[in-house]
Amino acid sequence: MLTTADLPDDIAALKAMLIASEERNIRKDERITRLEKLVAAFKQAAFGRKSEKRDPDQFDLALEDLETAIAAIHAEEETDSPGDKRASKRRAANRGALPKHLPRVEEVLEPDSLTCSCGGCLHPIGEDVSERLDVIPAQFRVIVTRRPKYACRSCTDGIVQAPAPARLIQSGLPTEATIAHVLVSKYADHLPLYRQAQIMSRQGIDLDRSTLSDWVGRAAFELRPVFDALIVDLKRSTKLFMDETRAPVLDPGSGKTRTGYFWALARDDRPWNGGAPPGVAFTYAPGRGGHHAEQILQDFSGVLQVDGYAGYNRLIAPDRVGPDIRLAYCWAHARRKLVEITRTGSAPIAEEGVKRIGDLYRLEAELRGLEPEARLAGRRERASPLIADMETWLTHHRARVAAKSPLGEALKYIARYWEGLCLFVSDGRIEIDNNTVERTIRPIALNRKNALFAGHEAGAENWAAIASLIETCKLNTVDPQAYLAATLTAIVNGHKQGRIDELLPWNYPAKV
Repeated sequence: MLTTADLPDDIAALKAMLIASEERNIRKDERITRLEKLVAAFKQAAFGRKSEKRDPDQFDLALEDLETAIAAIHAEEETDSPGDKRASKRRAANRGALPKHLPRVEEVLEPDSLTCSCGGCLHPIGEDVSERLDVIPAQFRVIVTRRPKYACRSCTDGIVQAPAPARLIQSGLPTEATIAHVLVSKYADHLPLYRQAQIMSRQGIDLDRSTLSDWVGRAAFELRPVFDALIVDLKRSTKLFMDETRAPVLDPGSGKTRTGYFWALARDDRPWNGGAPPGVAFTYAPGRGGHHAEQILQDFSGVLQVDGYAGYNRLIAPDRVGPDIRLAYCWAHARRKLVEITRTGSAPIAEEGVKRIGDLYRLEAELRGLEPEARLAGRRERASPLIADMETWLTHHRARVAAKSPLGEALKYIARYWEGLCLFVSDGRIEIDNNTVERTIRPIALNRKNALFAGHEAGAENWAAIASLIETCKLNTVDPQAYLAATLTAIVNGHKQGRIDELLPWNYPAKV
């Protein structure tokens, strides 16, 4: 930092220094402006209304680097001009908030002396208080359990000792909380087991990845009844979402991977104030055929909201034997096909279609959170005319657009699923799109990027079961770590199978 003593006495030299400083400031402003525009462009591409990106998380790394560069420039600016408060005013950063439940460690900084220059004693008249977020790195500890043995001096009737506590891993090292930590790290934080072993080794804990795998497998076995109860509970509903995503699985015989699928069955009645808690259950299947969906949905009857995948058509086949299922389709998928056309050049028909669908979404935003009856009334009054007008528009342009053109295919898609796309107008519980279940699938996709593939079909099934419980915890704002630790402890302590519903995530911590 420059002081007055560092400034030159020569006026010409001083002018040159000021000009150079001003040029540096201009370059900094230009760099900041350029970086901020890039950040805005990335955010618009990832999250803007016109975005149809399936996975906005792919932008995170680029955004982190750009925002880091901006922060570095600001730090440089503040170092050069510590007294200039204009720089801090230009920034509108979200610095976060410190929640009240975090423990506070108080430190009081007293002056070197409490004696006034006049010789009197200083007394407090107030204080400045600041809070900063601190962290203690994850610390492992050892629980030492002692069980004293007692014997009678007057007889030889035997020895008295407290029974050994139940453990998930008999004669093993981990507590149930440790196993829960491994599960959450793997399935929620996307840390493969070998990386977790590396992290533990930095604290001197030498564990093989295979040991961690054993813990995960045993936990998955014990949690399976809870997962089964979750699926049963979801299928009691009369309105669900369904979607599927790839699950590459290693084929031991060939050394290659083959593509299985995770089928997600989700419930979220919050947009219409339904009483059932939200939840999602993933089921692994070796393929994407519609018969897998049919098998998963055994005993379910009601409205199933899906995308346009043809495999779901067997659920509404005329000759199908089983509970009645109605398919509601997804306007987001219909819109996506039109948006893709607008990106290739001038496309007034596609642009008009996007605008018409946007009008439906604006109405839905106003109705979200209302009771089903109110939503239904609003849709009948305001959405029905829009739908009727769009049907006329669709018929008109389909007759004039080449059927094999991209626009023709997009309009054909909307026409093919028209009845299911319009089903939401007649039922206040139905959403306009399938985005609810797509959001629950995103963590599976992130985990897939880190793990690349499951090692076996059984591993994929375990993955699906544990991920189901973790994602259902998230939907119900339940801490997955605390839930899994408490649930595993309850299971090893003999929780009755007849009361397994008490262990579902939305019942934590009331019943666990």
